[in-house]
Amino acid sequence: MTSRSMLVLGLMSGTSADGIDVALARISGAPPRLGAKLLGHTSISFPPAIRKEILRIAEQQTIAAGELSQLNFRLGELFADAAKEACRRFHISPRRVSLIGSHGQTVFHQGNPIRFLGRPIASTLQIGEPSVIAAGTGITTVGDFRPADIALGGQGAPLVPYADYLLYGHPKFGRVSLNLGGIANVTVLPANAKPSQVFAFDTGPGNMLIDALVHHFSRGRSRFDENARLASQGRSLPALLDELMCDPYLKLAPPKSTGREYYGHAYVQKLLAIGHRHRAKPADLVCAATIFTALSVVDALNRFVLPKTKIHQLIVSGGGACNPLVLAQLSAAFRDPHAPENSRWIPSLLVGERYVVPLQRKAGHVRAIEVLPSSRLGIPVDAKEAFAFALLAYETFHQRPANLPSATGARGPAILGKIAYAPPR
Repeated sequence: MTSRSMLVLGLMSGTSADGIDVALARISGAPPRLGAKLLGHTSISFPPAIRKEILRIAEQQTIAAGELSQLNFRLGELFADAAKEACRRFHISPRRVSLIGSHGQTVFHQGNPIRFLGRPIASTLQIGEPSVIAAGTGITTVGDFRPADIALGGQGAPLVPYADYLLYGHPKFGRVSLNLGGIANVTVLPANAKPSQVFAFDTGPGNMLIDALVHHFSRGRSRFDENARLASQGRSLPALLDELMCDPYLKLAPPKSTGREYYGHAYVQKLLAIGHRHRAKPADLVCAATIFTALSVVDALNRFVLPKTKIHQLIVSGGGACNPLVLAQLSAAFRDPHAPENSRWIPSLLVGERYVVPLQRKAGHVRAIEVLPSSRLGIPVDAKEAFAFALLAYETFHQRPANLPSATGARGPAILGKIAYAPPR
């Protein structure tokens, strides 16, 4: 196949199920000389009833096979509509777009095999039918990316490290790309790394617990803690944080992945019970969940990354990159010399110090790491994952593998996804 320049749309809906992020990219060439430029990005919210149903299913509540089939096609229509609306906002005709890469909506992910009907089985399910997207837009669509990696013994996640490697690999700087979506995940990029030296894993919760608590305490009126306003009103409760930091997932060695199956409704109920025991007010518990999100990342890097890899920069993207308490906690933990001082967060940062110092001693880590948003490197914080799936679709279309086995644990490279061709014009 040729490697001519193509306009590609990437569509992404994450574990928070807030809506569909759309990125438009111009992509050309082939690795190691693949060129990719982000031309635009936007977001389209899900209708409330659709989001409610997605979250209900993702919490593993009962659904009939017929209902799941209907939802798969209904979401396909919504993804198609989002692609067309994005083209309108970008002032570009859909006829000029060569390809769509749609992640779909994850409703189940079991990266580690568990026993099922007599055999250990790993599986994943993303819905939002690609054939409906292709038919609705007239654009060939690649979807269902994760199963190919799982079929080769991988976890099917994370897949974004391929894009991280192309976007952020540096000959002299060791970098970690941190995405704070519903779940937090990192891609570790040693200086001058080869693809086989890149590794990645989910560190734990991103925005998922914070959002769930805010939704619970506001009785559904708010979906997230804008600018950490509620967390900033909370007291720091070290004993409560002690319990959260005992989460067994944090100690699991990579490769590993997680999702709403673990950090969903049952986990939030446990968190509410812990808060009740410690007499935590709503703001206290949101504050604790916010600090826990940041410290679980710090714990992961000190435990699994810094003892063996020299890191200069931590590049943050995703919705959590807009949470000032999370960023302040990360900057304080890694002694970022460029971080602005903000006395507003001092009590919370002091609580975090109790965990950071012992971890850094164990890791032998003392040097400062610069914490910066991905926007400083030209990728808006809410655009990276949609951009990544545009890149993955481009590679699939050209019959090239785009998983990183060092990140997912797969036995080897996989050509990801399934291609739904547009109807003949």
